[in-house]
Amino acid sequence: MKKIVLIGDSIRQGYDKYVKKAFNGIAEVFYPSDNCRFTSYILRNLTEWAEEMGCGEDVDLVHWNAGLWDDLVMIDGKQLVRIEHYAENVQRICDVIKILFPKAKIVFATSTPVQEELFLGKLKRYNCDTKAYNEKAIQIVKANGGYIDDIYSVVENCPKEYYSDLTHLYTKNGTKIITEQVVKVIENILGIKANNLDFDALFSGEKNATGI
Repeated sequence: MKKIVLIGDSIRQGYDKYVKKAFNGIAEVFYPSDNCRFTSYILRNLTEWAEEMGCGEDVDLVHWNAGLWDDLVMIDGKQLVRIEHYAENVQRICDVIKILFPKAKIVFATSTPVQEELFLGKLKRYNCDTKAYNEKAIQIVKANGGYIDDIYSVVENCPKEYYSDLTHLYTKNGTKIITEQVVKVIENILGIKANNLDFDALFSGEKNATGI
C-alpha cells in the first residue's frame, strides 16, 4: 500500500482528513496534528513530525504547502518571511524531504487566494504577494524534480460563498473543490484510484470550522 504524507498550514487542515478518507483502503495518509505554519517552522519541525508519524524511507509521496504565513504583511509593512528567505527555505525543505523520505515524489501545493479586501486590521495579506511566493516556490520545486498542485488557480474564481472567513475555504463547496484537486493530483502521480466522497453526507450536521 502506498504511503502519502501531507504537510502544510491551515489550508491543509481543511482537506487532510478528507484526503485520508478518499484513499482509505488504497493508500495510507499521514499528517501532523500541528498547523505547519510557515517555511521556517516546517524546517524546524519536519524531522520530529516524521518520527511522530512513523514515516521514513517507505513514503511514496510528500504533498506540502507553505506561503500564507510567510507572505503575511506585518505591522512594519514587511512580510513575515521575505521572499528571498522564503526561496532559501523552500530549497532546504526539498533537501530535507529527500533526506527523510528518499524515494518520495515531492508535490508542492500553491497557497490559495484570500479575500484581501476584508483584511482591515494591522496584519494584511495580498494576493499579488501570494502569487509571487507561489511562483518562486514552483520554480524551485520543479528544479528539484518535483510536481506542482496549483490549488490557487483552481479556486481563484470561486464564489465568495465558498469562503468560511478571510482566508479559508472550509465550507462544503470550498472543501470539495480543494480536496478533489489534491486527490486528483496524487492519483495521477502515484497511478492509483481513490474512493469517491459524498460531501453532502460528510458535511451533514457538521459546522464549518474557521481559523487562521
